[in-house]
Amino acid sequence: MKNLRITKAIAAAIVTFFTSSVVAQEADELFPPYTPPRTEHGTPDLSGIWQSFTTANWNILSHPVQSGPYAEILGAWGAGRAGFGIVEGNELPYQEWAAIEQQENYAGRATVNVTNDPSRFDTGDPELQCFRAGVPRANYMPYPFQIFQTPEQIIIVYEYKGAYRSVYMDSERPALDASWMGTSNGRWEDNTLVVDIQGFNEHTWFDREGNFASDSLHVVERWTPLSPYHMRYEATIEDSNVFTRPWDMSFTLYRHVEENAELKEFNCVPIVELMMYGPLGFYEEEVGNDP
Repeated sequence: MKNLRITKAIAAAIVTFFTSSVVAQEADELFPPYTPPRTEHGTPDLSGIWQSFTTANWNILSHPVQSGPYAEILGAWGAGRAGFGIVEGNELPYQEWAAIEQQENYAGRATVNVTNDPSRFDTGDPELQCFRAGVPRANYMPYPFQIFQTPEQIIIVYEYKGAYRSVYMDSERPALDASWMGTSNGRWEDNTLVVDIQGFNEHTWFDREGNFASDSLHVVERWTPLSPYHMRYEATIEDSNVFTRPWDMSFTLYRHVEENAELKEFNCVPIVELMMYGPLGFYEEEVGNDP
């Protein structure tokens, strides 16, 4: 057991060395200067189906392989791969109370709240119950998303839950109410799409590790084409209620180029119904009455 603990510690240290800043530097060296094609309206064309192949949805920091909740039942099905961090410096600048809450989130990440109310203290990871992922998490979940462009808006449609968001390009829209995906306003800086997002609710998690933000979350994204098949995604995260300073993340997105590439339906609501309502007997009663 002692040797196993040492091995895990060494593995974690090796993985932690490879932070997002190292990966970003290597990406810059791999891709020469690139001028993307233009839309008929003259703006850089980012349209297509894109996907991240990081393990950040499990943990945005570098991490070794680990078992998931209920490993005695799920075994390798529920295990998380080791992965590189996408956070610059591989550290989150939590305020003292927030660091404690992150640990509590992790301990209760598989907690199910059958009232379908994410504001309850006993609710685990929002992904578990099929709530929307929020931003930036929606961009590095293990599902593709598609970008559509018009002069007035850029629409991003996510396979997970069929979520979408509009990036307003013609005029700045205020965030009138709080939502999972926030309110996005965009502008072009040369070939980079810069998106400013505010107006989030207080339920956002960044990953299954319990890293979280409050309703004061402010995200500034930068989407930069690197080649016809790659795009650099960067985001600056600011939340003075939770963190002591802003922090950055970055990773590479890959374009799907298969001839039949398309988004599939991932309607997760029916998938979680048994988990949420089965313990109350509602689900079994309904199924039992079905001819």
